[in-house]
Amino acid sequence: MNGETGIDVEKAAEFLGLSPSRFFELLEKKAIVRNWDEYEDIFRFDSHISGVVEGSVLLKRGGTFEIIRGFPKIKRAMTLFPAIERNFQGIGSVLVEEKMNGYNVRVTEYRGKLIALTRSGHVCPYSTERVQHLLNHDFFREHPELVVYGEMAGPDNPYVPKDIYGLESLDLFVFDIRCKSDGAPLPVMERRELADDYGFRQVELFGEFGIEEAPYEITRIIKELGKKEHEGVVIKDPEMVLQPIKYTCSESNCADLRHAFRFYNDSGRDYMFPRIVREGFQSVEWNENEEELRERCLRLGESILRPMIRSIREVQMDELISDDVRIRVRDRGTIERFRSYLERLGIDVVFGPPERIEDEYLVRISKINKSTTDKTKSIIIEGQLWS
Repeated sequence: MNGETGIDVEKAAEFLGLSPSRFFELLEKKAIVRNWDEYEDIFRFDSHISGVVEGSVLLKRGGTFEIIRGFPKIKRAMTLFPAIERNFQGIGSVLVEEKMNGYNVRVTEYRGKLIALTRSGHVCPYSTERVQHLLNHDFFREHPELVVYGEMAGPDNPYVPKDIYGLESLDLFVFDIRCKSDGAPLPVMERRELADDYGFRQVELFGEFGIEEAPYEITRIIKELGKKEHEGVVIKDPEMVLQPIKYTCSESNCADLRHAFRFYNDSGRDYMFPRIVREGFQSVEWNENEEELRERCLRLGESILRPMIRSIREVQMDELISDDVRIRVRDRGTIERFRSYLERLGIDVVFGPPERIEDEYLVRISKINKSTTDKTKSIIIEGQLWS
């Protein structure tokens, strides 16, 4: 039974342990959604269903199916000392790796090439082109049961452009390798050794620390990372049995807020408010003196007000508020595929002309934030009130 879904409903339902009628109902309700273009036979989970997390992907291999599991939720430590003691009970030490500031992808081989899946389960055309040249394809042929989880970071980044890592373009840093069958992660050092064998770049490992010393060592690491505006760390059970936790730098929180308040009417309270709250907890745990607290307050206040004032002034000058990013591709066809992809996601974009740089094309993109532009215009020109 295929109908108009493009998938054998009975076989897919059996694979997922559902009845065909239940699976068909999920398709009709758009809880399971087909991907686009040449990936129409790849289906993404738009919500949590029967033990399969949101963002997971169902794809067909020959006469059967397989699941690429979504990204596991990593909870955040607000205060290091009690969080580490509570979450890592029963083990003697933790491993600490860098949490990089970019966007997550999962990489697997499909129909003879690598594909990059976003957190939501879409096949991103730009990321997919990049991973062809960033990862050793032998890994996927020799380990078809595994999926690579990584962070795409660098300046040629259409989602989170950052110059802080000293990268020329966009690169991928592996932070996890998991089994397709059940989503189980490889132990940290086993994963790092395997990734090294295939020449994969990885997130930095800062070391292994005993539970008692870990909060002090992580505080030291966080302060050093903050000086470079890096994001933070992920604290892991070496065997990956207990769930990791993450902890971020004040400077990273403020960098996020600078971006959020630049587009204040597009960024939600759930994004902005927790980052402000983190500052209070970190300041208290670090027992900051008056000078240190004043520096934090100034950093936080400027990250909120300056970008918002810049946006208001731009609208006063009849300019559109935009998020200016860039991509770098080898295949010019990727430019149009990526433009179409962003537009189908509902993003209003303006692409500049491709600039030839050796064997690649650099393309500058303006992502128009119409909501913030319109809201600002309605206030400063039409005199509308804030509701």
